[in-house]
Amino acid sequence: MNKIVYVLGELNVDLIMTGDDVTPEWNREKLVNSFDMALGSSSAITACGLAGLGLDVRMVSVVGDDEFGAFCIERLKERGVSVEHVAALEAEKTGVTLSLSTKRDRALLTYMGTISMLRPEHLPERMLDEADHIHFGSYFLQGSMRPHWFAWFRKAKERGITTSFDTGWDPSERWYKDEISELLAVTDYFVPSEDELMNIFGGESLYETLDAVPAHPGRIAVKCGARGAVLAGPGKERIVVGPFPVEPVDTTGAGDSFNAGFIYASLAGFEDKEALRFACACGALATTRIGGASGVPSLQDVEAMLKSPN
Repeated sequence: MNKIVYVLGELNVDLIMTGDDVTPEWNREKLVNSFDMALGSSSAITACGLAGLGLDVRMVSVVGDDEFGAFCIERLKERGVSVEHVAALEAEKTGVTLSLSTKRDRALLTYMGTISMLRPEHLPERMLDEADHIHFGSYFLQGSMRPHWFAWFRKAKERGITTSFDTGWDPSERWYKDEISELLAVTDYFVPSEDELMNIFGGESLYETLDAVPAHPGRIAVKCGARGAVLAGPGKERIVVGPFPVEPVDTTGAGDSFNAGFIYASLAGFEDKEALRFACACGALATTRIGGASGVPSLQDVEAMLKSPN
C-alpha cells in the first residue's frame, strides 16, 4: 500500500524493568526479571508500527542534543521511519520514561525533557502536500502543540488528508474535555483507552460514556485491554471485537501498536469490524515482545494472527 503517514509527536527513551512484582517500596530493594532500554513514546511506537506494516512514515519531533536523543533517532531509522523532520535542540535533555512492567499492566514514571517542546514552527509546510494521513499521540504531554492541533487538523481535512490522535493519560487529570470535543470535529479516528475516554467524558460505563461524547463525524476505537476493543461510529452503532489469546511478557506499547494497526487497516479500506480486529491483533502481538518500538509486528505476523480464533 503506497501511503504516506506523518506522525507528529514526542520522542523519549523507555527504561523498562519487567518482573512479577515491580512495585517499589521505601527502604526495600527488589530484584526484577529483566531490564531493557528502548525507543519510547506513543507517537514513536505508532510510527514504528506503521513502518513495520509497510507504510512510508515521516516522524516530526524534537529531542535533546544528547545521547538519548541520538538513540531515539537511530532506532527510528532502524525501523524504517524517516527522521528528516526530527530536530535536536541544543542545551535540552531528551525525555525519559521508566516503565515498571508486569504481564498484566505497567506503571510509568516520566521525566519530560523535550517531550512537550514540539511547536508549530517544527511542522513542515510540505506535509500538507504529501501526507495521506496525519497522526499524533500523547495529547496531554504535548503542551506546546495542544492549542494548535485543531487548526492543523482543519487544514488537513481541507486537503483531504485523514487524521487521528491518541491522548494517553493526563498526569494533571484536567482531561481537557472541551478542547478534545472540538478536535473531534476534524478527526477521522480517535483511539483512546477505555480509562482515558471515561475520564475525559464521564459516565459509569463505557457505553454510557460513548453516548456522552458530543456529535462527531469520525470513529472512536476504544482499547479495552484484555477485553479487546469497541468501535463507535458517528451514530449509535457499536462494534465489539474480543482479545486474541497470547501469553504477554510486556504490555509496553500495546495500545500504540493497536493505533498503528487501526490506521493501516483504515487506509487500506477495511470494513470497520475487520479494521478493529486487525488493530487488536497488532496490540496482542506487541505484548509478546519486550519494548514498544522494537517489538512491532510485521504485516505477515498480523495476517498469521488473524487466521487464529479469538
